[in-house]
Amino acid sequence: MMMNLYVGNLPYSVTEDQLRSAFGTYGEVASVNVITDKFSGQSKGFAFVEMSENSAADAAIKALNDSAMGGRNIKVNQARPRGERPSGGPRGGSRW
Repeated sequence: MMMNLYVGNLPYSVTEDQLRSAFGTYGEVASVNVITDKFSGQSKGFAFVEMSENSAADAAIKALNDSAMGGRNIKVNQARPRGERPSGGPRGGSRW
């Protein structure tokens, strides 16, 4: 069973390869997606890492949450499905 992890407070210089390497220590990494600004291409300081096994994802959370990466203490937890995330703005996030 795949588990999607949210990784926050990342240094803006972090690469997908660096995250794949860090999380790969704990199990198979299915995908890494560093979130970037669509205009500047600059990292927004967070990413999603999808791991192939729940046990590997749990081990990665325990080991990497609040650990130092590039001078910052990163936050790692299970990503909530899109429908459970708070919407942006007072009108529910969608302008339409």
